[in-house]
Amino acid sequence: MKKALVAGALGVTGRTLVNHLVSLGDWEVIGLSRRSPEFETPAKYIAVDLLNRSEVESRLRGINDISHVFYSALYWGKDFFDEVGPNLAMLTNTVETVLPSSPNLRKVVLLEGAKYYGAHLGPYKTPARETDPRHMKPNFYYDQEDYLKERSGGKSWSWSAVRPSSICGFAVGNPMNMATVIAVYAVLCKEMELPFRFPGSTGSYNAVMEMTDAELLAKAVVWAGETDKCDGEGFNITNGDFNRWAHLWPKLAEYFKMDYAPPQHLPLAQFMSDKDSLWRTLVKKHSLLDYSFQQAVSWGFGEAVFNIDYDIMTDTN
Repeated sequence: MKKALVAGALGVTGRTLVNHLVSLGDWEVIGLSRRSPEFETPAKYIAVDLLNRSEVESRLRGINDISHVFYSALYWGKDFFDEVGPNLAMLTNTVETVLPSSPNLRKVVLLEGAKYYGAHLGPYKTPARETDPRHMKPNFYYDQEDYLKERSGGKSWSWSAVRPSSICGFAVGNPMNMATVIAVYAVLCKEMELPFRFPGSTGSYNAVMEMTDAELLAKAVVWAGETDKCDGEGFNITNGDFNRWAHLWPKLAEYFKMDYAPPQHLPLAQFMSDKDSLWRTLVKKHSLLDYSFQQAVSWGFGEAVFNIDYDIMTDTN
């Protein structure tokens, strides 16, 4: 049995990865997250704040012989500078706690993203290749990757990185999940008897974009973790197809059985700030799990993605 430690185990990536590892049958799985899972799973979950080194050491005491660390935890900061310190600390706290008790550690796989190429800053070279030069710091992915390079140098363990784009899957309380943004937005519009309009910019509506299915990503993470040729390398992981919201949005309207209407730009986070009572009505009406509006979806993240008016393309060759 291989033994996996999954950090960020209830996020859109971590949750799917835990389920995938369990399904393979030859993994013992330990998940780390701030809260306990709301579903039954044979995986062991440990509630821990990865920013607190003493708490990490205390909660992981007795956890031995980890063979793989799959790191998908994320600190969502107020700006680019604010994200660096906490995200690096969470990774180092995890790795430094695991190493003394896991002499046979084989690989740490780090979840990154298109932000590695500067996709969050504005137009950038596309399609982005793994060998493209870095942009000017700050970028916490660089700090995390550099730490793993230096820490694993000359050791028996190595690292790999995977770089998805706009992950779609299922998770609660996870800010970076476009599937949840789209679904909750559609449900609210439908309840208010409104047509399904794209709420972002015209430029974004017509720009090229790509996504990564969480289940595909889980398979890629395990592949990177088990394949020696992946040591010390980063890999773009996407569904492999490109699309435009202009083509996809009418299909989404059809899926949700709603009338389609042309785009209308909305400051989404602002317009959703008074919809909490409507959400509570829907939770009661449809007997949904009692998660708050804030736990269900991050409108700030959705607004950011819906207003990217330049191409998002990574090379997966």
